[in-house]
Amino acid sequence: MTATTHVPATAAAPPREADGARRKAQRAAGRRRGAAGVLMAPFFILLTLVFLIPVATAVWLSFFSDDQPGLGFGPERTVFVGLRSYAAVLTDPSFLSGLGTVALYCVIYIPVMTIGSLALALLLDSGLVRLRSWAQLGLFLPHAVPGIIAALIWLYLYTPGISPIIQVLGKADITVNFLGLHTAIPSIVNIAVWSNLGYNMVVFYAALQAVPREVLEASVVDGAGPVRTALQVKAPLVRSSIVMVAMFTLIWALQLFTEPMLLRAGSQVVDARFSPSMYIYDAAFSRNNYSLAAAASVILLVITIAVSYGVTRWTNRVNSAEENAR
Repeated sequence: MTATTHVPATAAAPPREADGARRKAQRAAGRRRGAAGVLMAPFFILLTLVFLIPVATAVWLSFFSDDQPGLGFGPERTVFVGLRSYAAVLTDPSFLSGLGTVALYCVIYIPVMTIGSLALALLLDSGLVRLRSWAQLGLFLPHAVPGIIAALIWLYLYTPGISPIIQVLGKADITVNFLGLHTAIPSIVNIAVWSNLGYNMVVFYAALQAVPREVLEASVVDGAGPVRTALQVKAPLVRSSIVMVAMFTLIWALQLFTEPMLLRAGSQVVDARFSPSMYIYDAAFSRNNYSLAAAASVILLVITIAVSYGVTRWTNRVNSAEENAR
């Protein structure tokens, strides 16, 4: 007698259910990718329009130049010049001098801005300042003034004959030329600090508000005073914000333009090629040499990216070393 084995009708159901579940998971993943694409699309569109296209255009223009054959009497035509514009920029003493000026400006400006804004944020966070909201508003208010207006205000205060500051110092037999050879860069640093100190202070103050209160209470229990708590507890906990502020300050400092451009009217030291950005402006709109301006722009972009990358790598290495030491 042969036994007959009956297979249940539901035996084939699990594979179908698994396929259905897999298709649902794939559809859900597709919807998530679609949502992510929609949310990220504005960023990539803006990145393309305001960064990638201008950079590509600058690189393209840097390889071409308008030349006139026949000793300058022939019709002007655009010709491929290769790296000639880059060589001209890198061998131009005025461009190299502008890089040195910006380097000195960064050495002075970045520490003053970072340390000053952090010190103010620590002071506000300590609770020693009364009317804290009004103090924050007063410190932040200069940042609301456009950079051009701020430079004009300080140009008035720096100009002999009309400046009340110079008049008061003159009554005390103190003669100061704020736009002289050795004071022009500190004067520009002062304008930039006055304009941006309050903004960076707000960034640090917001970061300090996220510091766990129990950590601060533990430091007080251990006998740490206000200064020690600020320097050894609060400041290390907002290190990422310090790096971010220093990085953005560095990037903006390398693009120094507005302040010296307006101070040219009252200074013989600040010329048309005082900084790389002013060199680019002069090459494009005063000398009509767009190839030279494009090459200088690309070089400045490469320097900015290289310095930012170096600072980021150095910061990550320091953080990794400290984590390994712990």
